[in-house]
Amino acid sequence: MKRPRSYRIYACLPLLVLVASCDLIRIKKEKEGVTERKAVARAGTVYLYWDELEGVVPPGTERGDSLARVSAFIDSWIRKQMLINEAMRNIDINEAEVERKVLDYRYSLIAYQYQKFIIDQRLNNQVSPAEIESYYKEHLDNFMLKQNIIQGTFLKVPKGAPRTNRLKDLILSTREKDINELKSYCLSFSEAYHLSDSLWMEFDKMVVNTPLAEIPNKIQFLQSYKFYETSDNDYLYYLKIDAYKISDNISPLEFVREDIKNIILNKRKVEIARQLENEVYEKASQQKDFEVFGQQ
Repeated sequence: MKRPRSYRIYACLPLLVLVASCDLIRIKKEKEGVTERKAVARAGTVYLYWDELEGVVPPGTERGDSLARVSAFIDSWIRKQMLINEAMRNIDINEAEVERKVLDYRYSLIAYQYQKFIIDQRLNNQVSPAEIESYYKEHLDNFMLKQNIIQGTFLKVPKGAPRTNRLKDLILSTREKDINELKSYCLSFSEAYHLSDSLWMEFDKMVVNTPLAEIPNKIQFLQSYKFYETSDNDYLYYLKIDAYKISDNISPLEFVREDIKNIILNKRKVEIARQLENEVYEKASQQKDFEVFGQQ
């Protein structure tokens, strides 16, 4: 029974990208004066030529790695061509649709490279604190916490470490002398540590692989303790909580500052790409570099 044409078209769609990829691989860089090309491989009636391997091996690659890269490329090319040949024998391929997808794919590759080139030239990477704060205030609903976060001090210290009886006092002290002594101690004896600063940390990441990770109700724990210490067979654990924010509340600005900066930069990149496309189109239109013929 012959399959309906609509089914045949959809059945071949997963292979269209393969077709596009292989055709793009085989796009020939025509060179004036070259009348003969040397083949490196054959798949059915299709040949892969040596000049089509240009760019497969980056400059400076060692000979052994070069041979491995070329061999892998040839093997991949053969496998794709064989799959395409098998597809052509077993399903009806809409050649016009394939060509449109090849053109779209080729456009995407070339346009992306040019857009990236222009974006690198035009992009202003400086994002002021005022811009970040403004974006934050205008999009507060986009910055809801998905986890509990804290500011504080955390220490993981081997049980055999010296002067552990002093650690609680040092952690709770605000004297500069004690703060410096705690830093020195952590560098010398702690297995892991984070000292108080303005940085917000995900609570679960801070206490991962410790007894604190097994606390059943972390929200209640954060609400109940400013200082907590515990131990297991090998280590002592100390936690001081200076501030905390519970999940499903709005993130502090400092916790999402870098994310907002990246959002603003990405928006600038999108705008530069849009402007570039419009500039190229308008220039071509003024110079009459394209025309649309009437449909019959």
